Amino acid sequence: MFLYFSGRMPQLSRFSVISRCGRISVAAMMRGAAGYTGFMSEQHYFSSSPEVEFKPRTVQVELAGRQVSVTTANGIFSPSGIDKGTAVLLAQVPEPHGKYMLDIGCGWGPITLSLAMLAPQSEVYGIDVNSRSLSLTEQNARALGLHNVSVSTPDEIDPTLRFDTIWSNPPIRVGKEVLHNILLAWLPRLAPGGAAYLVVQKNLGSDSLQKWLDAQLTERFGPEFSVSRYAMSKGFRILEVVRSSKGS
Repeated sequence: MFLYFSGRMPQLSRFSVISRCGRISVAAMMRGAAGYTGFMSEQHYFSSSPEVEFKPRTVQVELAGRQVSVTTANGIFSPSGIDKGTAVLLAQVPEPHGKYMLDIGCGWGPITLSLAMLAPQSEVYGIDVNSRSLSLTEQNARALGLHNVSVSTPDEIDPTLRFDTIWSNPPIRVGKEVLHNILLAWLPRLAPGGAAYLVVQKNLGSDSLQKWLDAQLTERFGPEFSVSRYAMSKGFRILEVVRSSKGS
């Protein structure tokens, strides 16, 4: 879930591939993630090319009100299915709106796929650092017949592109510096009238992150952005970041 951009790249194909890293090196991300003990070893989760043997599996999940089969694998985040935070986000967020949508840190694709299913006329971008995650999201989008998905590394996204909807389960455990850089790189890319929804576990600093985001965006953009708590469930907070329709 490490997402920067570094200049204009060739236009993406409909199923080109996006990652979670950009200008932050994988080594830096590994250092930031050093205490992560979640669904898999941080060595693989935060690597651009996981070293563990590729062992795909099929799991049954519910996305956008549909029971679907998706492919996951070891060496990525939450290979057993939808993690708790993402499940809370998908259950609580309002319907997505607008033409351009973004999932910051797509993993095997639960958020990207949900956006594409809920908004078939929109263009949905999923970005991640893990090449295995990217391949799986692309594979799952194809299998579900979702032709409005582009999967790629962050620096492959047109830097002039602005997003009407951003949904993300950001990588809180990478450390504040890396996390803050990610959020300040992507939240300002909301289009005027756009909204972002971020799910953060309460005991991992959701309240302090909300205050920090509000202060940082106000300092940079004045009243153009507002940050608030949209919902809370099962120990998670969903933060809402809205850009004024009069924004630049």
